[in-house]
Amino acid sequence: MPRWGLLVEQNLGLGGQRRVWSAGVMDHVDGTREEALEALRQRAEVYKPLHPASPKRRRLYRERDGFVLVLDGAWQSFHCRFTVMEELYDSAAPEPEPQAVPEPEPEPVQPPPPVRRRPVQRRAVQPPPEPEPERAWDADVPEVPSWLNRDRPPS
Repeated sequence: MPRWGLLVEQNLGLGGQRRVWSAGVMDHVDGTREEALEALRQRAEVYKPLHPASPKRRRLYRERDGFVLVLDGAWQSFHCRFTVMEELYDSAAPEPEPQAVPEPEPEPVQPPPPVRRRPVQRRAVQPPPEPEPERAWDADVPEVPSWLNRDRPPS
């Protein structure tokens, strides 16, 4: 199925020296040329170009490959050209997705046989052991200091 680009060409900028004729793709249509022309016509009827800011009159003309919109402003007229073009190549187009190969249906998984469980034997609960009595604050201090009864160093 062909892909059609909906192209708009219009004047950008103001004044005689600074006007630039600019083109841009508004959208794409996959289908027949007649479907693309109908989509382009709907877009052209409601299109709001940059110039003039507040048009006094809008006229839409049909030509062989599209439409021309003429807009009368306060001091001068502007026009936009709408064209349908068949897209032949796009370097930035996404790669087509490979056709999905249907996977064979997996064999139904048999549930495992029920497991027989032995009844749980309850063990007698033993009471916790008695806590040890608290140690005295000086429990680690020796009763006789190690330096006692030692000879003094010679002076």
